[in-house]
Amino acid sequence: MVKTPKIWSFSAICIAFLLLIICIRLCFNKPTKTLNSRSSAMNDVETMKGLKIHLKELTVNIGNRSIRFPENIEKIAEYIEAFYKDIGIPVHREPYKYRNIDVANIVAELSPGEKPAVKHYLLGAHYDTVSGTPGADDNASAIAVQLETARQLRKINAANRSGINIKFVSFVLEEPPAFGTRFMGSRVYAKKARKEKEQIDGMICLEMVGYTCHKPGCQDYPFPLMFMGYPEQGDFIGIVGDYKSRKFTRTLYSSFQDNPGLPVVKLTVPSKGWLLPPVRLSDHASFWDNGFKAVMITDTAFFRNPHYHRASDTMNTLDFRFMAELVNSLVLFFNSGNDLHK
Repeated sequence: MVKTPKIWSFSAICIAFLLLIICIRLCFNKPTKTLNSRSSAMNDVETMKGLKIHLKELTVNIGNRSIRFPENIEKIAEYIEAFYKDIGIPVHREPYKYRNIDVANIVAELSPGEKPAVKHYLLGAHYDTVSGTPGADDNASAIAVQLETARQLRKINAANRSGINIKFVSFVLEEPPAFGTRFMGSRVYAKKARKEKEQIDGMICLEMVGYTCHKPGCQDYPFPLMFMGYPEQGDFIGIVGDYKSRKFTRTLYSSFQDNPGLPVVKLTVPSKGWLLPPVRLSDHASFWDNGFKAVMITDTAFFRNPHYHRASDTMNTLDFRFMAELVNSLVLFFNSGNDLHK
């Protein structure tokens, strides 16, 4: 019996695993922390107030936003639409059907006016939940940050000043049972964008961005990252990109470092994240799979938050100051001027 093929197969697996570890090590950056720092977002009473209003509306007044409750899916869609209209940003629905239920992605857009945009960005977040949870961190936190970022950018006329186009897309059906299927809202959008050759220079996916923990050892990681010296406390925001998106990941990370109030870690993964499956568990993966540059911004979800997909995922568990700092970092990035966006 010739065992050479098995030996070669085992060797290939070992080499692939070694390359994965090397790649992750090269791409990893520890967060830079500044003690007692104070940023504009931390002191922005309007932003903090807005975040809490959104969380209360989504998690308390509306509640469960699972596809099992299509009337609640419609309520949140109407809420998002109304918010953009109130702050003067054009908004529209991109509807489709799921099991004979009418659903839609919500798309709002800030443009630089008559002059051509130097870059086209998409800031996305899903607005549904799994059944049986109010979904405060997953994913009302992200929708709230998306809305407040849009409000601030509209207020300072950032798109015109930086010469960029920004789409704010609230995706439907990220959660099971649609997750990973062709009916997933972000897959519907990304597939259409590829077909129509929509220009997207960078997609930013907000996925669970409101939970922090400060006890040593409270932050967990997927294998093999737990062996690579990552922070033990969950007080940072993570930026995850694939290899094709590495330049965009670095640019965003560099911009975020200008806000000392928000520690940040970046990670670049090979093979569209397939060698590290947990990094694919949100809407950014739909854009990776359709050839776009995309990153996920996250509090690391169930690797930090014990309330993930539970009834205990309520707004009182969230860190609103942390979320406000993220709004500030996003505004800094989009309002950074033409040099960064070249």
